[in-house]
Amino acid sequence: MKSVQRHWYPLSGLEPGQTAPATARAATKPGPVDPLTGPKLALSGRVVTMDDTFSVVPAGVVYIDKGVIVAVQARGAAPPSGFEGVPVVDTAGTLLPGLIELHNHLSYNALPLWSPVPRLFQHRGQWPDHPDYRKLISGPMTVIGKYRDAQGKPSLLAPLVRYVECKCLLGGVTTSQGIMLNSNAGIQRFYRGLLRNVESTDDPDLSEAQGRIADVDAKDARAFWGRLKKEDSCFLLHLSEGVTPSGQTDSVARRHFLALQVAPNEWAINDRLTAIHAAGLLQEDFEVLARRGGSMVWSPLSNLLLYGATARVDAAKQAGVRIALGSDWSPSGSKNLLGELKVAWLCSRHLLDGLFTARDLVAMATKDAAAILKWDKSIGTIEAGKRADLIVVDGKVGDPYEALIRSKESSIRLVMINGVARYGMPSLMNSLGAKGETLRVAGKTRQLFLEQESGDPDVAQVSLKAATKTLRTALHDLADLAGELERPAPRAAIRTALDAPQPVVWSLALDEIQETGMDLRPRLPFNGPKDFTGPDRAAPRAAASPLSTILEAIELDPLTVADDLRFLASIAQQPNLPEVIRTGLKSLY
Repeated sequence: MKSVQRHWYPLSGLEPGQTAPATARAATKPGPVDPLTGPKLALSGRVVTMDDTFSVVPAGVVYIDKGVIVAVQARGAAPPSGFEGVPVVDTAGTLLPGLIELHNHLSYNALPLWSPVPRLFQHRGQWPDHPDYRKLISGPMTVIGKYRDAQGKPSLLAPLVRYVECKCLLGGVTTSQGIMLNSNAGIQRFYRGLLRNVESTDDPDLSEAQGRIADVDAKDARAFWGRLKKEDSCFLLHLSEGVTPSGQTDSVARRHFLALQVAPNEWAINDRLTAIHAAGLLQEDFEVLARRGGSMVWSPLSNLLLYGATARVDAAKQAGVRIALGSDWSPSGSKNLLGELKVAWLCSRHLLDGLFTARDLVAMATKDAAAILKWDKSIGTIEAGKRADLIVVDGKVGDPYEALIRSKESSIRLVMINGVARYGMPSLMNSLGAKGETLRVAGKTRQLFLEQESGDPDVAQVSLKAATKTLRTALHDLADLAGELERPAPRAAIRTALDAPQPVVWSLALDEIQETGMDLRPRLPFNGPKDFTGPDRAAPRAAASPLSTILEAIELDPLTVADDLRFLASIAQQPNLPEVIRTGLKSLY
């Protein structure tokens, strides 16, 4: 390994051999994303199974009962027992496993793309200090997260949740990271929504991943290592966010990874650690990660927009590191995982000499992501015994993997989660008994089915149309809303608040901009007990201008690229993007 000078010091915290207790979870257990109920279903089309042999059934039928795939077989074969009278719904398209996203800050996905990114950054600690960040990202999200209406309720929370989940569905995503909520009672839980949430499954077959670690454990080598050893799914942690320039061996981003070497012959890495970004790692670092069973999540568009470079995924592949994909967030990433697949495809073809095939990339968004979660026995492929999480896209001829990557958002014909049709063409949705709200995508009528037994009741009352209207108004009136928040409460209200019991009120846990007691990344020290690696939260200075004086109206980020007149034009003007991305992305839409 190329040497970076380092001074070792005694580990604090637990003694060798001891492990830290798992972080307590306050979330209730409401049940799985959708109950395993419902009628038997049969869907026909070209079936891309993504199984171990990557078998494709040109004219197949997928049989589903109670949210589980019972059989996948040729159209002419006799149906399985119990399906003799079940009508076969012809999708007239290609069926693939639902897309699994392992990196997305969903709460921020109402915000538009940062356009243009004002300069080239070297690491994650730099860009939150730029004035644009508070004006365009942290400030608006602070207002949305903290705003209360006249009744003291967080009236923007339910519309935000509805909007960003539908944004995922319209891009074929069936599994993503969750939306964390905080309460004034000191309780944390995840929003219960339509998507499968990797961090809160409430399902014994799907172990819950962790995307956050207690602040105290994040800064203590022994405590962090002990916590990692106790995890039974995976820790999705931001790591090495930034670049190590070619020809150099030391960088702020790389030190974040090297700090995981907690003793001269010991690394805090195992098969439960999944490094989000890993953009500053060198070849030998990926070899360390691979030898110890670690994996990574690649977010190429966000990396390229901010740093002008992305993770050395060629080195990761050569070392044998398993790779998944994530779109990061809308301020500096793709609108959805379908869009991130397109960027990864362009990177592979034009910047990496065709390193990854289309099939490789689709695997990153399906079966490989499921394997990282330790969910590969339940989702990630279309096989008997797996959960019925699947999508259908236009077309049944040609290379099916490249067809998905080249699919437009308007090409998505159906999105199903746990056997429940959630989004798609009205004809398919109606045939599957999932009638609901209609919308237009690139001029085509689509339908959403938003009813959910286990969902949050506040969100159940909000349609996508209502959510869109509420958020659009709020983002237009940011300065006024900030002014309301900044005004001191009347003295009478303060006395009442002190004397009366307070109802539990939930708000967004905005980890990237507010202290929550948890961290999205390890902060292990490098050259001494207080030499912590990783970025600090970008808290505004005490003398910073009130938000009401700097915020301006911003546009709600459209749900799809197809209905966003600015997105591709903005991409073409981004100064840090390689030419092949700036000019080539529009060809895939």
